Amino acid sequence: MKAVVFTLGCKVNDVESGSIIRDLQTLGYTVERELCPADLYVFNTCAVTAEAERKSRQAVGKALKYNPSAKIIVCGCASEKSPDAFLDKPNVVAVVGAKAKNRVIEIVKSGFDKAFCGGQVVSDCKTYEEMSMPKCLKTRNFVKVQDGCNRFCSYCVIPYLRGRSRSRTVESATAEIMQSTALETVVTGIDISTYRDENGRDFADLMLAVKDADTRIRLGSMEVSMITPRLLSALKEIKRFAPQFHLSLQSGSNAVLKSMNRHYTREEYLEKCRMIYDAFPNAGITTDIIVGFPTETEEDFLQSVKMVEEAGFSQIHAFPYSPREGTNAYKKYKELPSAVKKERVERILAVGAKQKTAYLSGRIGTCAEIVPERCVDGVTEGYAENYVRVYVGGEHLGKLVRVKITELYKDGVKAEVIE
Repeated sequence: MKAVVFTLGCKVNDVESGSIIRDLQTLGYTVERELCPADLYVFNTCAVTAEAERKSRQAVGKALKYNPSAKIIVCGCASEKSPDAFLDKPNVVAVVGAKAKNRVIEIVKSGFDKAFCGGQVVSDCKTYEEMSMPKCLKTRNFVKVQDGCNRFCSYCVIPYLRGRSRSRTVESATAEIMQSTALETVVTGIDISTYRDENGRDFADLMLAVKDADTRIRLGSMEVSMITPRLLSALKEIKRFAPQFHLSLQSGSNAVLKSMNRHYTREEYLEKCRMIYDAFPNAGITTDIIVGFPTETEEDFLQSVKMVEEAGFSQIHAFPYSPREGTNAYKKYKELPSAVKKERVERILAVGAKQKTAYLSGRIGTCAEIVPERCVDGVTEGYAENYVRVYVGGEHLGKLVRVKITELYKDGVKAEVIE
């Protein structure tokens, strides 16, 4: 028997897909991640933008071209938001949404019994539901410790689809992280900033519990509120910590941040960046920026551009605002013209590229430890602690490699191995 688990969207979806793959393999399935002929297809969908939803529906439609008689299960945010868009597709035996992905394996174990299938499978999602641990990868492993979101940003549907924030226990998360045999382990969730387990322990407590892990620890995307002296102190205790902070910005304008229902100011954001650099001088701070929010004026946009320069980001991701039905922004504001959003995205990405070059230039002459990912034509590629992409001559796979950065190269830097 062969299955395909096809994933769209965020790293959390990737982690959850890994768990589904592991479960299917225990049932005797051979599992692929890319679309190909198979007996069963599981689609883990995304709804963060209208384009993500479209791609999710399109992917499901492609499966029957590979096998017209295959069974299809759809899970994830797009199917939680619009289950009818998938239920009426041929061969879809169940839609489990974003809140009941652990039910996928129950459906398969039942032999697709009608008692388990048919319609939308739901979950109350009041507590953190454990999924089986995905196979630990040798290079980079992902550990999910939290799900859901309480923030209700005016542009975002995720809290409505994944439910309120809930966290895995420190003991459970610690066990998986400490057992990781990967060179690097990424601790992730939908909003790890709100991590708090049933005993009241927060993310700093979790980090202290895994401070002696042999795997290098990197953090997933986080919110401004997460950066506190207590957390930074805990991170400094970790034996192998990768000081890269993906600190969500979304806008550099206080007025736009307020209309987005983001609970910080540009001044507070910059102060958190300063705290990070004080604690980790070589840190890389990356971010996401939404361009063309309905209330964004040209002056507001220029504040975002200025923020890219002031914060010293090592890399930015900028996206045009995508209206999401059901959100406050969708109900309240009129969308800006597409041409305006497109032009602003191009402008801020150009500034971000210059800032990235400046950041990389500042790394020349410094030392780093890279996680090798692949070797192409005698050149090993991997990521340093601060998520700078590094190219080094020779094959150096399977272990952390200490290098000295020598020059800018492609989308990162070139380095030489330190013996």
